[in-house]
Amino acid sequence: MSRVGERPIIVPEGVKVQIEGNTFTVEGPKGKLTRKIPSEIKVEVKEKEIIIKRPSSAKPHKSLHGLSRSLLANMIKGVNEGFFKSLEIIGVGYKANLKGDKLMLSLGLSHPVEFPIPKGIEIKVEKGTQIIVSGGDKGLVGEAASNIRALKPPEPYKGKGIRYKGEYIKRKVGKAAVTGPVGT
Repeated sequence: MSRVGERPIIVPEGVKVQIEGNTFTVEGPKGKLTRKIPSEIKVEVKEKEIIIKRPSSAKPHKSLHGLSRSLLANMIKGVNEGFFKSLEIIGVGYKANLKGDKLMLSLGLSHPVEFPIPKGIEIKVEKGTQIIVSGGDKGLVGEAASNIRALKPPEPYKGKGIRYKGEYIKRKVGKAAVTGPVGT
């Protein structure tokens, strides 16, 4: 059984935590995040520690307890350090570059693909084939990276497409050539 919700969250230096009703606000060097937490879950701030409590040991309360603790811990980490996802583009002629507030991708299509950069997300392109998506909100970073990857997912024969850095693509064998005489 997981005891995620039981662990206290340590608030690092330079991060301000504020609770108003069931709205939790965190402000730090990388920005400001706000989230509503379920009304059943109680959050207490003691000096540089946040403690999350549940009303009972019922399964729904246990689930919300662990979830709330994880979400609040990710918010604190996000405004303090931030999150990032790295993507790599594999394929001849496939490349990316930034143009204003859009990511321009050449993915072997008849036209370049434009990806509008969401608010709260920062995108860097290195060497034309490395894309780094970063920001303070873990969910938003993951969603933006997933949406970029979905523009041209890696195919199983040559592995061309956009993949997460370090992602393994199971490759398939191509069509086998027939050997020997036909019809004997």
